[in-house]
Amino acid sequence: MMHPFKTYSLNLKGRPVTIDRPWVMGIVNVTPDSFYSGSRVNDERALIDRVRQMVTDGADVIDVGACSTRPGSGQVDAQQEMQRLQWALVAIKREFPGVILSVDTYRADVARRCVEDLDADIINDISGGTIDEDMFTTVARLQVPYVLMHMRGTPETMASMTDYQDVTAEVIKWMAQRIDELHQLGIADVIADPGFGFAKTTDQNYEMLARLADFHALEAPLLVGVSRKRMIYTPLGCTADEALNGTTVINTVALLQGAHILRVHDVKAAAEAVKLTILLRDNSPATTGEKMK
Repeated sequence: MMHPFKTYSLNLKGRPVTIDRPWVMGIVNVTPDSFYSGSRVNDERALIDRVRQMVTDGADVIDVGACSTRPGSGQVDAQQEMQRLQWALVAIKREFPGVILSVDTYRADVARRCVEDLDADIINDISGGTIDEDMFTTVARLQVPYVLMHMRGTPETMASMTDYQDVTAEVIKWMAQRIDELHQLGIADVIADPGFGFAKTTDQNYEMLARLADFHALEAPLLVGVSRKRMIYTPLGCTADEALNGTTVINTVALLQGAHILRVHDVKAAAEAVKLTILLRDNSPATTGEKMK
């Protein structure tokens, strides 16, 4: 049974936008070591070509990261992260001035500079404010939408921190507490990301996926990021490079449970999944009267 799709609005620095159908967020990594080689770009021409293709394929948001968060990844210092982000964000905004731009960072000062100096629209924090204690107050001052993701520990330590009694219930409880804290600070637009692959085993990832609709209790847009992750390629006995089909399957499962944003490496495949899922929902007797636009 399909979950009804709830519409949300976001305020992008005075520009209201509505999530009235699932969005696709395209991943761009200006890093040399992200786990999926197809997402990495290291020069301006490659960056512009990649973003142009994503926009053509139907991306609603471009998410730029400059610090790999794959399991066991090493730290990049803030100065290096900022240097990578600066040239990338300047180039994207110059070539695609209307695009919604998200920055994937867990550092408050990097977030501040990207919004104030480089016109970023959204902050996407894999640590949910746990790595940099200044992140919540910084986002409150910036007044931009904030992606709150669940993770335990750091990218270096998270693989050893998978001890849950009930992973779905515990993640929802943690996120509800953090969302309440953000609202109390005056941050209206919080996007909830359960953090697939971050401090969760493969079985725990699938348990959360099976109960994804439970996350709508948070009353926030729901972002799902499973693209080419270990939870897909390990069970299939393939590599991240070979995991597009599996990714599309899992993204479709997420869409059927009312996911609002798919964070992906492959925009075209995700946009096609969105289009067909909308068609299914619009023609489903169970959701008549709650059609997506």
